[in-house]
Amino acid sequence: MNVGFIGTGSMGSLLIEAFISSGALSPSEMTISNRTIAKAEALADRYPGMNVAYSNAEAALNRDYIFLCIKPHEFKQVVQDIQSSVRSDSVVVSITSPVLLSHLEGELDCKVAKIIPSITNMVQSGAALCMYGDSMNEQDKSSLEELFSSISEPIRIEENFTRIVSDLSSCGPAFFAFLLQQFVDAAVEETGIPRDGALQVASNMLHGTGILLTEGGMTPEQIQQRVAVPGGITAKALNMLRQETGGIFNHLIRTTHTKYKDDLVKVSNAFCGEEVNGQ
Repeated sequence: MNVGFIGTGSMGSLLIEAFISSGALSPSEMTISNRTIAKAEALADRYPGMNVAYSNAEAALNRDYIFLCIKPHEFKQVVQDIQSSVRSDSVVVSITSPVLLSHLEGELDCKVAKIIPSITNMVQSGAALCMYGDSMNEQDKSSLEELFSSISEPIRIEENFTRIVSDLSSCGPAFFAFLLQQFVDAAVEETGIPRDGALQVASNMLHGTGILLTEGGMTPEQIQQRVAVPGGITAKALNMLRQETGGIFNHLIRTTHTKYKDDLVKVSNAFCGEEVNGQ
């Protein structure tokens, strides 16, 4: 396989390293480029055999897959850079939610997909959210999902649900890590328990809860019912949480969607000069 990665920042390097650690791709199958070339060179130094391209066009030339791991405002220029390099059977994959499949299809004479990864893919866990352009046939989709199955559970979604499913899958780890941090910090402040010990216990708790929700087949409601004995400590604390946090995640989702719509307008204006209301 011959794979190009344009952008070796946080998510680009995450994907590269996850594919290598899972054995799905070898460094010699990868060609990488980055706006700051020193970052690409530093990554290649850690993985002997990895190729560094010194232009976006070179990174895309004759690749089977080209991953665009860049910020929304960079897409228009990068897409223009690679137009003459992609083959008709190449698959260009965006990992950026406000860049629509139609944006890429309007500019590139090749197959296009959008796949939103998660930081959990670092440990070969979590989901990869898969969306496909009209030129992708079932074999194309299956081949790409086979690659991602080495680091995630590929899940096909409708593009109009990109933002909300990304909130759950890709942003969710940061949200729940924040809540866990607040829980641990409060434990330390209120009782003086050593932070390292509290974090270890709480992290294992979160890991175990995730297993209950997946492999254990339990729902969030069932876990609460099993833990919270009527009239007990957990039940009292849950009642307090319901009162104190009511509506907080509605506000969170409205916040992410507002930002997404702003980004979508900017990207759409860059590609076609059209104002859109967002999705």
